[in-house]
Amino acid sequence: MAVRNFLLTLGAVSAAIADYSNQPKLKTCLQYALTDSGRVAFAGDPFYQVADVKRYNLNIPVTPAAVTFPISSHQVAAIVKCAADNGYHVQAKSGGHSYANYGLGGTDGAVIVDLKNLQQFSMDNTSWHATIGSGTLLGDVTQRLHDAGGRAMSHGTCPQVGSGGHFTIGGLGPTSRQFGAALDHIVETEVVLANSSIVRASESENQDVFWAIKGAASGFGIVTEFTVRTEPEPGTAVKYEYTLKIGSSQERASLFKHWQAYISNPQLTRKLASTLTLLEDTLIITGTFFGTEEEYKALDIGSQFPGVNGTAVVFQDWLGLVGDWAEEAALKLGGGIASNFYSKSTGWTSKNLMSNETIDSLFEYIDTADKGTLIWFLLFDFQGGYTNDIPTDATAYAHRDVLLWLQSYSINLLGSVSQTQITFLDRVNKMITPNDHPYAAYPGYVDPLMANGAEAYWGSNLARLEEIKGEIDPDDVFRNPQSPMPTLRH
Repeated sequence: MAVRNFLLTLGAVSAAIADYSNQPKLKTCLQYALTDSGRVAFAGDPFYQVADVKRYNLNIPVTPAAVTFPISSHQVAAIVKCAADNGYHVQAKSGGHSYANYGLGGTDGAVIVDLKNLQQFSMDNTSWHATIGSGTLLGDVTQRLHDAGGRAMSHGTCPQVGSGGHFTIGGLGPTSRQFGAALDHIVETEVVLANSSIVRASESENQDVFWAIKGAASGFGIVTEFTVRTEPEPGTAVKYEYTLKIGSSQERASLFKHWQAYISNPQLTRKLASTLTLLEDTLIITGTFFGTEEEYKALDIGSQFPGVNGTAVVFQDWLGLVGDWAEEAALKLGGGIASNFYSKSTGWTSKNLMSNETIDSLFEYIDTADKGTLIWFLLFDFQGGYTNDIPTDATAYAHRDVLLWLQSYSINLLGSVSQTQITFLDRVNKMITPNDHPYAAYPGYVDPLMANGAEAYWGSNLARLEEIKGEIDPDDVFRNPQSPMPTLRH
């Protein structure tokens, strides 16, 4: 049984050697389970890592015992049974943006269920609830909802991300302040549990499973299908950008203070999304206002950020706006291209935002620190709104009071991430994280080097998650190094 406080070091992962003593039985079972259709690949097969495993974070080498490609929930259930009966852990993979390769189990020897063939889609034109297969990528979700009646739902901006993981860890995006996170749109799911049963989970059926799935699914089951509420596509929107090139530490710190003060105004319209990105020589404030150009001009955003150059583009076409977001995400994250990187996250509520002194210290440190690479960035993402309206214990996703998330990245295109890169991000996060609050980390921005990861990802909801885990997955079939541990109820 895994230890919850397991600290996954890059060296340990690199050195890990899986025990494949049960692989002949596993291989026979999986081949039988996928006889009619679907596919399975095994460790040792030609081009296994490149064609089948497809790691996203190349800094963390992982070799699963097998990668399966089912075409139905029944095949998923059969795969889970094969793995559990032969003592293997299981992890689902949907898309490929797993920061710590937890979609590949996180350590060697897991059985991976790649959901890419689960592409079912339908729309109920009365309730406007959509049914979406969990292998559907976000880019396809957007297109299919558009084609089914001009509908939309909140989710992130990277089109290559899979809905199976994204919908169940949170799923924040530009419209979340208005409509909630992706998981807030889920009204029902089809889930394969550790005992290989296939169940429906909703507010009225298998409620504990439904609660856990909405924020922590990877440790509790494999969602094969979502039913989600949708809303009409937003109409006119204005995408804006304000840039400060070079600038002194003091100038950039001053601009950050103005931005933080602006987004922390509780009266600020929920139609506004905003992100501040800090690069080597540039500070960029970008975002979208979901309204007319006249309404946008009335906000007079530019006056809030002195000394910057600003632009604004009006979009009348929803797909055009989403495509523009995707291009921006590709520039920041490499468009889904695998690389060696390290990433961390932390969050602030409206009650513990950074002080002016902390902001000054941050920019002074950034300008003097050895970062180990020129390819790094800090992305501060404004949230709140609808996501703050929902009680902390309403779903497994615990960080309902977070107003501002930080995603920090350090990338090495030439080889493994260095200790210098890791130290830089660790120091940044430590110096700006409030000491009087528990450390909050977004479960979608996985940091495998973080001790007590489960506490940081699920906070006050962890105890209930561990109890549910003890009931529906006592043998820890669905496991990664930072997932909740099963606790048996007495």
